[in-house]
Amino acid sequence: MKHITCIEDLRLLHKRRVPKAFFDYADRGSYAEETLRANRDDLQKIKFRQRILVDVSKRDLSTTILGEPSSMPLILAPVGLLGMQHGDGEIHACRAAQAAGIPFTQSTMSICSIEDIAGSVEKPFWFQLYVMKDRGFIKALVERAIAAKCTALCLTVDLQVIGQRHQDIKNGMSVPPEWSLSKLFDFATKPAWVQGVLQGKRRTFGNIAGHVKNTEDLTKLSAWTASQFDTSLNWKDVDWIRSIWPGKLIIKGIHDIEDAKLAVETGAQAMVVSNHGGRQLDGAPSSIHVLPGIADAVGDKIEIMFDGGIRSGQDVMRALALGAKSCMIGRAYAHGLGAGGQAGVAKAIDIIRNELLTTMGLCGVNTVAEIDRKVLAD
Repeated sequence: MKHITCIEDLRLLHKRRVPKAFFDYADRGSYAEETLRANRDDLQKIKFRQRILVDVSKRDLSTTILGEPSSMPLILAPVGLLGMQHGDGEIHACRAAQAAGIPFTQSTMSICSIEDIAGSVEKPFWFQLYVMKDRGFIKALVERAIAAKCTALCLTVDLQVIGQRHQDIKNGMSVPPEWSLSKLFDFATKPAWVQGVLQGKRRTFGNIAGHVKNTEDLTKLSAWTASQFDTSLNWKDVDWIRSIWPGKLIIKGIHDIEDAKLAVETGAQAMVVSNHGGRQLDGAPSSIHVLPGIADAVGDKIEIMFDGGIRSGQDVMRALALGAKSCMIGRAYAHGLGAGGQAGVAKAIDIIRNELLTTMGLCGVNTVAEIDRKVLAD
């Protein structure tokens, strides 16, 4: 990790070390990937005001997220299949986040189960929930998160219909993998990855295994999962979740001002402005494009988190300036995980931390609370 200087370096290392199907699963988006590209392009168009001769000797990234202290305004977002980027990937990512003093969010579609992670880390983490058709299973999953002392539930609401990811189809992406000669060759050229995954606790969806009959038949398990995303999901279901979840609730997938206002009415403590990383509705605007309007409309009523295209500390600064209180990273730390396991995730966090600290100094601000639209160039 000595010569890694940026998230793109981690991405390129990730690409070399992990089989193509799993790298592409993390890296690519839906359909023509217009929204995926817009998330990055629109962030980079935002420019800063460079300020000079301001005392920035006491810069401090510390903040609070959902009322809890955090070393910086950063959260590791829920990412599915981390355990296929690196053996026990969810555990390694959670450990890196906790060592850095920031929250980690486990995905419903993790390889490691809630219990696997809870038994392997020192502190509570957040759990992300997809509401599936089998409400009994969802209730049990929430109860498992409560038992694991998860401190926040991140309800993802933008996956009722799944956007097609062309590259996953071309790669035969599945858990377990569809085997082909080219895929066997790809795996054979990555022995460290193979060894790590084989030594991991699981190689299937840990939160679902045991619920579906014949879970040893992984094809049936994957088919059940694909059939469970619920197109009837609506705001009443958020009320139902709140009736069984006693803790802090985050609604992830808000991308419209009217939906943001409705989210406030649910009583949730936070929302994540997100378009699912350009993996769902292709042709939607970037997350940073819609953030200012949402922040202006409801930012005084609910804590706003941002997700979509963050690859640097400069990107975090841009989102904070436009109304977010904290930012989620997904691909950025997944690249770190694939590149170097827990050390790679720690490196990704450290890169963003140092870039944010430097950017604050060059813009003449000392604290996260000072970051607003005044740091941006006209």
